[in-house]
Parts: sequence; structure tokens; C-alpha cells
Amino acid sequence: MNQGESLQHVGDLKGHGGWVTALVTGNSDHSDLLVSVSRDRSLLIWKTFTTSDQGQISSVKGTTYRRLTGHSHFISDVVLSSDNNFALTSSWDNTMRLWDLRAGRTTYRFVGHTKDVLSVTMSPDNRQIISGSRDKTIKLWNTLAECKYDFEPQNSHSDWVTCVRFTPTTKDPMIITAGWDNLVKLWDQQTFKHKADLKGHTGCVNSINVSPDGNFCASGGKDCMAMIWQIKDNSLLYQLDTQSSINSLAFSPTRYWLAAATDDGIKVWDLDSKSLINEFTPEVFGKDGQTKIKSPSALSVAWSSNGDILYGGFTDGVIRAYSVTQN
Repeated sequence: MNQGESLQHVGDLKGHGGWVTALVTGNSDHSDLLVSVSRDRSLLIWKTFTTSDQGQISSVKGTTYRRLTGHSHFISDVVLSSDNNFALTSSWDNTMRLWDLRAGRTTYRFVGHTKDVLSVTMSPDNRQIISGSRDKTIKLWNTLAECKYDFEPQNSHSDWVTCVRFTPTTKDPMIITAGWDNLVKLWDQQTFKHKADLKGHTGCVNSINVSPDGNFCASGGKDCMAMIWQIKDNSLLYQLDTQSSINSLAFSPTRYWLAAATDDGIKVWDLDSKSLINEFTPEVFGKDGQTKIKSPSALSVAWSSNGDILYGGFTDGVIRAYSVTQN
């Protein structure tokens, strides 16, 4: 990693009328694709445009070419299929939806949870879907919205299940879950049997993110600690003090960096040196354009496929873009 790199704010994407709860970016074949979901109950499909100056991104703009609606309550999470043609969302209306992004419609509704669905994820081969809910259950579905399995309750979370993720690797694939019982849990993806508990958090865990190589997991929540775990031996490598409740985490796809969306804004670390690279607390002004008002909290973070842009979703409905620059 070049010690001379950091991030700078290069644009605001405005389209949502509520908190931006989750973000996902397209893969390298669809690198201009950004999908966002919100408490305004809509999913927005963005096409992003960058302008560069002397080889560095100087601005990011976005146009929404589709707004998809159907959920009757806040949307909590979103993931993309590997071909970027479908999006899967979870909602406080107790359901999930699979959306055909090209047709702009819902193809399936997933009904089975009895309370808010807080998180959803899709396996790398797009065949399996996992959901976690305020009803404290973890469910496995196929893509036809049929519930195939309920994770064993005796080993599941004893409180709300806040985040569910697959590891990206095909070798020894796992499912990782987190909850308000302060635990991160590992599950075998073939048998769905419980493998290990990652213990260390002293508060509710809100978010987990798996590194692109599948070796590491980052978790964070109300105790303000971002914990980095080695998955294969279930060990805590180290922790980073964010000094603010963590809502979302994202490993960079190209650098050994970790971004955290917190109640106080966005923080980005270089994990090699465990040093803070950037802190972003947006300055927001009232209607007169001069009175400073309370800065919005960051709820979601996502990197572009090449790792050059970090998107952050905030409680003021704005998605802010930050680009990697040479100092």
C-alpha cells in the first residue's frame, strides 16, 4: 500500500427521501452501477459518472434510471446477483423481494419471517439465500422464494439477527451471522451446522463484512469496536476503536483498508499499520445555507469494484462519494 494515499469527498448523490440503509456496487463488468435502498421504502438504481483531473477522480455524479417500490415498510439490506441483473432486498415488512433490475419489477416475494427482516445475502453461485430477522431466526431459501431450512434454534442467536453474509470463497465456504446477543457465529455452508462463536463484543453487533479473499471477517456494533477475525481458526486478530457506534463495515477490494459507517460519520483504516487514514463528518447547513445543523450519521458503506471510490449512505438521505487520491 502506498503510504501517500487517502480519500477525498468528490460528490453527493441525492434521490432518497429517507435514511440510506444499504448500498451495493456492480462488479467490474458493471462498474458504473450503484444500487441503494432506504427507509423511504424504495430501491434506486444509479448510473455513476466520474471525471478525472491529472489521472485522479475529481468528481462523481449519478443519475437514477429506476426507482423500484413494493415494500410496505423500511428496506434494511440489499445484495446483487453475481451477474448484476437481480437485486435482493429485506424489509421491516417481514418479507424479502427478488427484483429483476432490467425489467424493473419484483419476481418473487419471500414470506415466512414473523418480524422485521434485518439482513439478506446470496451465495456466490446465486443458488442459496439466507435471511436474518428480529424474530431471532435465520432462514435458508432457494431463488423461487421457498424456505428450505431453519437454522437450528438451540445454536442460533438469542436476540435479533442483524447481519448475514456468505464467505466469497468456494474452498470451505461458510455463512457468518451476527446479532444483538453480542455474538458473531460461523456456520458450515454445506450442512448449515453451527461451527463456532466469535466472542469479544460487549454490545450488540450490527454489521459483518468478509474480506475479498475470504480469510478475514470484520464485525462492529454498539461497543464502537471494529473487530478483525481470522476465519479459519476463529481467532481475534485485533480491534480498532471507532469511538462511535458502527452501522456498517466494508473491506476495500484492492487495498488492505477497512471503511466503517458510524453514528459520527465514516472512518477508513489502513489495516497494515492499523492507522486511521480518513474521518468524514459531513458539514450540513439549514435552509438559510449558513446555520450549521447536526451532522448526519453514516449507515452504510460500499466500495466500487476497483476500490477507487467509497460510497457512504447517510441519515439525511444523501449518498456521498469519496475517491482515493495521491497525497
